[in-house]
Amino acid sequence: MPTTSRFYPYYAVAASGERLSLARVDRLTRLAEEAEPGEIAAFAALALDLKRRRFADRVGLCAIVNAKSGGCSEDCAFCAQSAHYRTGAPVYPFVDLETILAAARRMRASGATRFGVVLSGKALEDEDFELLLEAVAALRAEGIIPDASCGLLDPGQLAALRLAGMDAYHHNLETARSYFPAVCTSHDYREDVAAVKAALAAGLNVCSGGIFGLGENFGHRAELALTLRDLGVASVPVNFLTPIPGTPLEDLQPLSPGEAMRILALLRFILPSAHIRLCGGRQLVFGPGDKNLGLQGGASGVMIGDYLTVAGADPQSDLEDLARLGLTPEDAASRFPG
Repeated sequence: MPTTSRFYPYYAVAASGERLSLARVDRLTRLAEEAEPGEIAAFAALALDLKRRRFADRVGLCAIVNAKSGGCSEDCAFCAQSAHYRTGAPVYPFVDLETILAAARRMRASGATRFGVVLSGKALEDEDFELLLEAVAALRAEGIIPDASCGLLDPGQLAALRLAGMDAYHHNLETARSYFPAVCTSHDYREDVAAVKAALAAGLNVCSGGIFGLGENFGHRAELALTLRDLGVASVPVNFLTPIPGTPLEDLQPLSPGEAMRILALLRFILPSAHIRLCGGRQLVFGPGDKNLGLQGGASGVMIGDYLTVAGADPQSDLEDLARLGLTPEDAASRFPG
């Protein structure tokens, strides 16, 4: 335990179960931003200990299917599926139920305990909503834990999905409120926050995080983490930007492994009890051979398989990584914090 590290006093507070105050978060964020290479290892080691206190050596595995792709009305600057940009990403309507079930079975066989049905667009048309209800019920009947990422839903839709068997609603905030206008102008941040609140009020678990490497700074990253903490989000997907040709962010450089580790550690200090899940961009940032390095820096989950428009790693290689790190995939009984 690196007790001489400048990060140790903040670790001690988080480990005690006390929330880091805003003043402490501000100081910790400055330390994270300024950390020299030699300090990053100590920061990551303390974050790993915080993770172990909550999750021991378990790792949550989840997966998704891109069930409806492209044509989105929103202008999110990172997104291959936005209708505002020419990216060459696939565009297709809601896929058939058997395609969803087949993908879920493959991912369950690879260790995933959660499976998300992802639909592009800000909101669902009635026909798509009925198809989603059918898919959620079918996944539940298969013994697969169903989640969905399907834009902004009203309370009635959320209640119907919960009744059909949906376990968790996924809706990323993407970045800090103060940085959001640089990323998206077609809707207001308040709509996304309201969507998360509505899902929690409906009794659903919520998975909400963001994309890092959009040009934001460490202050923005801490601001996002504090928003998620205040909302009571229990599962936080961490994506690292994969610059997509045709989008406004196509020329951004991927984050370095050191910066990515500092982000994960900062999130773990601010959100010591949350599932922090490594998702898109981990291969690009850490490299194919070290794609799960973030599990040594405070992450407690991995999204396996393919992402929305970008191919993922072979799930078997992820399982081999976990075995090499002495980690065990969690079972369905321990599927969600709280």
